[in-house]
Amino acid sequence: MALLEILEFPDPRLRTVAKPVTEVTGRIARLADDMVETMYNAPGIGLAASQVNVHERLLVLDVSDNKDSPLVLINPEIVVAEDEIETSEGCLSIPGFYEPVFRARKITVNAVDREGETFTLDAEDLLAVCIQHEMDHLDGKLFVDYISNTKRQLIRKKLLKQQKQRA
Repeated sequence: MALLEILEFPDPRLRTVAKPVTEVTGRIARLADDMVETMYNAPGIGLAASQVNVHERLLVLDVSDNKDSPLVLINPEIVVAEDEIETSEGCLSIPGFYEPVFRARKITVNAVDREGETFTLDAEDLLAVCIQHEMDHLDGKLFVDYISNTKRQLIRKKLLKQQKQRA
């Protein structure tokens, strides 16, 4: 397995809409494994392929307390979304920033696993929010798109300054 580079806002590649995975191959399974390792190392609870500059509809997540229950969702599709909650969201692509976002509290999602099997998952609370957040990445959307333009620009400037200092 290998650690992958996580793109940071405002990198324009984060705005690329991911294409469906047409076949679950060894390459896709290895990518999922590398993404899980990268997510744990970051550390985070979710990571979309778009964040590692692979624009295919694949995401990984693990909201378990022990970080021992990774989920792989390929071509995820939300079929039911209910209720609404406000959560404070952060993102590995927007490190150090947290903002309130409204999401569905309960969802049902259809997806394919890393073995190529179709499954349905009912998710609530943090798991539901995490899936929606990562699916946004696959559509080229970031959690800062839910906040005011002024706040988004402030975050953008701060991140660009940090990126320049690291370079």
